[in-house]
Amino acid sequence: KPINDTSSLLFQSWFHSSGVLQSGPPQSGFFSPIDGVMLPAGTFSNRVAFITGGGTGLGRAMTTTLSQLGAQCVIASRKLDVLQHTAEEISSQTGNKIHAVQCDVRDPQAVSRCVDQMESQTGLPDVIINNAAGNFVCPSERLSPNGWKSITDIVLNGTAFVTLELGKRLIQNQKGASFLAITTIYAESGSGFVAPSASAKAGVEALYKSLAAEWGRYGHRFNIIQPGPIRTKGAFSRMDPTGAFEKLMINRIPTGRLGKPSEIANLAAYMSSSYASWMSGAVIRFDGGEYVSMAGEFNELRRVTPDQWTVMEAMIRSTKGS
Repeated sequence: KPINDTSSLLFQSWFHSSGVLQSGPPQSGFFSPIDGVMLPAGTFSNRVAFITGGGTGLGRAMTTTLSQLGAQCVIASRKLDVLQHTAEEISSQTGNKIHAVQCDVRDPQAVSRCVDQMESQTGLPDVIINNAAGNFVCPSERLSPNGWKSITDIVLNGTAFVTLELGKRLIQNQKGASFLAITTIYAESGSGFVAPSASAKAGVEALYKSLAAEWGRYGHRFNIIQPGPIRTKGAFSRMDPTGAFEKLMINRIPTGRLGKPSEIANLAAYMSSSYASWMSGAVIRFDGGEYVSMAGEFNELRRVTPDQWTVMEAMIRSTKGS
């Protein structure tokens, strides 16, 4: 249900009154992001990269970086018009061809047709990035079977259908490849209000770790990135519709800022490249320290001022016995 302006104002008012909406932490100045491509030019020359959800958000950022590094990219999603527009824009920027292929990853037959089309245009890929996802916030007691299925079909089943279809063809053709899945930090811990996403992403991680052990003999690597909060239009419109929670997230991230799409694109490019050929079965948490910040039982003590510590230390020293 859309949140109207009145609801948004109520959220903002509550966060202001509770002291949550403050200016960004000053330490963010120590961790300024660097824009630009990290790896050497031509790292992916003569290589084909297949990216699901490549038309928008993180998928678009990863496609742009891989194309800048010489890859011939194939992007897939349900919305062909969005894919074609993205392909044209990135191609004009990088000078490399981007292929747009329509694909509903929830449908194994559609995945097979997509791979057929890609194989006829570019051959089988050297790099596969499973990035297609869906999510929304919802109390679990309000969650419908269709709501559960809509997320798990895209995230878990979609990743499995793409991975298995491509993996089988690559094995048949005796071709190695790098597989990368984009999950989330709460795939490890679970999280309230996003139970379908947490469950599906955890399943993706189990799949990739299983295949890292099983399919290394075929020349296949499987790795995972768990991103923390990175601002993209699509994700934030569903996960933070009022805009009020962004400041809350920033205040609990030790580096004091959100991530940028270009940063995860550089990490994904490295993990998919030959520079990381010994990396398989790895799960890389990429969140500015958010996970460990939330996990530590005493981490909220960072809010204690020096004067308050002086008082507390005196109280502790004066305590006798155990």
